[in-house]
This record gives sequence, C-alpha cells and structure tokens, in this order.
Amino acid sequence: MEIIKSHRELKVYQLAFKNAMKIYEISNTFPKEETYSLTDQIRRSSRSVCSNISEAFRRRKYPKSFSSKLNESEAEATETQNWLDFALACNYITTDSHQFIDKECDNIIGMLVNMQRHPDKWGI
Repeated sequence: MEIIKSHRELKVYQLAFKNAMKIYEISNTFPKEETYSLTDQIRRSSRSVCSNISEAFRRRKYPKSFSSKLNESEAEATETQNWLDFALACNYITTDSHQFIDKECDNIIGMLVNMQRHPDKWGI
C-alpha cells in the first residue's frame, strides 16, 4: 500500500481542484452584475471543496474530525451543483458545460462518501 504524504496526491483533491479551476474559467464569462452574487458564490463553494479535503487530510488521525471535514466538503460540492443549476437557468453556461461539471461534482461526492465510510483506510 502506497503512503500518501500530501493532500495534493489524493485523486479526489486533484479532481476537485481541476473542477474549481474549470468553474473559475466559465464564471469569467458571467455578467458583471453577477460578480457579487452568483460568480462569488460558485467560486467560493467550489474552492471550499478543495480546502476541506486539505483540512480533512491533516485531521486523519482523528476519524470523527476527518469524516466531519469530508462531510463539509461534500456539502460544498452539492452547493456548487446548486449554483450551476442557477447558471444554467440564467443561460450563463451551456447544457454541455453544466452536465460535465455536474458529473464531476457527482464523482467528487462519491469519492468523499467512500472516504467517510472507510476512514480507517486513511488514518495515520
């Protein structure tokens, strides 16, 4: 079994980071009047997924704390999906972009749920 030394080595972190950057790119095209609402919200929630994974990794010697942080990350990924729905409804993104990013969020959520189910696999 390979020992993971950094949160950056986690596949779920890498996927979440890539997804947050994709959201950053597409949100650059949102109207200026959305700057302090939808744009900020979707960027914040997508970045928070990564942040909470990072924090969880450093708390893995405490399984309950580890799982709690992963749960927060899962909730942020779901919030990101909510903002994606608004972006689609407002015609700020295409259906294809929405489906792609939404699917990536689902993949991230699935990975986080599996990590929460088996915190012992990630412990120190």
